[in-house]
Amino acid sequence: MERVFAHVRKAEVLRTYDFVDIIDRQKKIGWQVKSTMASTPVTWIRGKISNRGKMISESEKSRAGMKALGAAILAYCNQHIRHSGFEKYDLDHIGYIRLIVFPDGTLRYFERYLCSRDNPILFATEQYDWKWSVQKNAKSKEQLSALHGYFRDTCGTSPRKHWAWHGRGENQLHFSGEGEWWPEHGDPHSREFKFPTEGKLDFDDLVGLLLGDE
Repeated sequence: MERVFAHVRKAEVLRTYDFVDIIDRQKKIGWQVKSTMASTPVTWIRGKISNRGKMISESEKSRAGMKALGAAILAYCNQHIRHSGFEKYDLDHIGYIRLIVFPDGTLRYFERYLCSRDNPILFATEQYDWKWSVQKNAKSKEQLSALHGYFRDTCGTSPRKHWAWHGRGENQLHFSGEGEWWPEHGDPHSREFKFPTEGKLDFDDLVGLLLGDE
């Protein structure tokens, strides 16, 4: 999908593990690209936290330890954006490009602004509470507990789960809060189209759908 979006935006595909997937060097803009089924958790990053073992141990002893580990996870995310987005490629702005595939075959495409060189902090650590999930037993293997991050907004609504860090395993950091960025059906700032029932959607057709009336 990066190649399609890069063609639409006349940008360059980066085949790296940096935060941005495609960049426009002249305009100093980069984008992260995600494309999944609607029900598939988005793996935001592999959260490789320094002193992971010690921080996990401390998080099991106190609420302060959990909060410190959660803050370290989000600090890792913000630093990854700063270093492999703004510093490495000298960008001024970073956006987000998303293609969601729904069970009925509908595809929804949207773009949104994320952050800038002047304001690079995407996730504010003080807005989150953290809690370890209950470890579950599956039929064939043990599912290790994950550290869940709950977002607290200023509107008084109940905290919502945004994060799941699988630090006892392969460090995957799933970002379910990304779903709150999705535009509603029919939103004029997104594009929707049906996946073809026969054959495949070729490169030129997909480019045309994303460009729309542009």
